Amino acid sequence: MAAARSVNAESGREEEGPEGSCPESGPPGATIPRVKLLDTLVDTFLQKLVAAGSYQRFTDCYKHLYQLQPEMTQRIYDKLVTQLQTSVREEISEIKAEGNLEAVLSSLDKIVQEGKDRTEPAWRPSGIPEEDMRSALVPYFVQQRDALQRRVHRQEAENRQLAEAVLAGRGRVQELRRQGGARRQAWQVSVPGMVPGPRDRPLLLGLVLRGCGVLHVTDPQEL
Repeated sequence: MAAARSVNAESGREEEGPEGSCPESGPPGATIPRVKLLDTLVDTFLQKLVAAGSYQRFTDCYKHLYQLQPEMTQRIYDKLVTQLQTSVREEISEIKAEGNLEAVLSSLDKIVQEGKDRTEPAWRPSGIPEEDMRSALVPYFVQQRDALQRRVHRQEAENRQLAEAVLAGRGRVQELRRQGGARRQAWQVSVPGMVPGPRDRPLLLGLVLRGCGVLHVTDPQEL
């Protein structure tokens, strides 16, 4: 295996090769968030990209410039690497913002963590489409049936309350009729032999109005 690091003789810089770059690892058994894994992947990619385009290869491509201006060649290379890393990180940041990757990856981590706490086996297709369809649709239809039954029970309870209210109203009307009939009979008993006929209705109306203070009459013939 080639050495992980190599020293550039001309610049004195220590460069890291592809074998020397590895993602950041956590303690054994620990779950690394996917957002952090994505950032580590980008860092590893940049390290390998810079290692692939090392300063040695850069000077091999521009030998004449390196022989005339080695310091300027070094500055150009450093500026090129810096701009390359900055451009890649900006592109990755825009992709993460447009796709809302941080929220999506965090939600995926949460789903995976919740799945680890489940003891029952996960659903797997049986290979028979009819049974798979039935197993998927039956719980949904049962849920809808239960919801409809609860709605029907609520409506039936409301109908019973309305029916009880109607019966109570009818009972009050009958009670008022009974009380009115009792008062009329009591009035007929208090005035024996006086059963008002059609010709007596104006007189009775006048007496009622006079008793209420609406009509003031001194002579009964005025009625």
